[in-house]
Amino acid sequence: MAESDQSADVAWRDGIVPVSTRFDDPYFSLADGLAETRHVFLAGNGLPDRFRSGFQIAELGFGTGLNMLATLIAWQGAGCPGTLHYTSFEAFPMRAEEIARALQAFPEAETVAGPFLAAWQAGQTCFTMDGLQVEVILGDARETLPAWQGQADAWFLDGFSPAKNPELWSEDLMCAVSGHTAPGGTFATYTAAGHVRRALQAAGFEVTRSPGHGRKRHMSSGKLRT
Repeated sequence: MAESDQSADVAWRDGIVPVSTRFDDPYFSLADGLAETRHVFLAGNGLPDRFRSGFQIAELGFGTGLNMLATLIAWQGAGCPGTLHYTSFEAFPMRAEEIARALQAFPEAETVAGPFLAAWQAGQTCFTMDGLQVEVILGDARETLPAWQGQADAWFLDGFSPAKNPELWSEDLMCAVSGHTAPGGTFATYTAAGHVRRALQAAGFEVTRSPGHGRKRHMSSGKLRT
């Protein structure tokens, strides 16, 4: 797997769902994580309709790579020429064998995951799959995001629960997200926590609360103000 200062600490709920013991939170929704990814992060950012060559997605919280694989499937389905860029910030990477075990719950994602898992097992954090160019930046996002040279057209804000992982939802980090967003760029997240929405508004986003996936009543999305 990729090298990092700290690896994920994973327990398994019902032998299927990986749970972070550090944050006491599952890595994906118990009510079909792939469907939630499509509802929250893809549809919440107006994707795949906005796809074009050179489009940049950035993500807080790589986890199992499920969001990345859902994006790959959507990119393949869109049939766009060129390259889609996907950058993810992850402090506590899972091991390749843990990711492979987790993805067994999602046969559609598992089908396209082979090149990713091979790269991850080999310690590669940069790899390309069918026109999707992926970079996973390891370390504390509070340090690595400000140093990033890129600008995202769409953000997937997918850290663990704000109540359990407040560092990844702070006002300062949301300002860094805003500062690394291209004009007209967007974000989407599964959480509708008031302090997160206020931090995003203060950072310069127009924030909308909309229906969440499954049992989650609400989610948040928005666009950078011009």
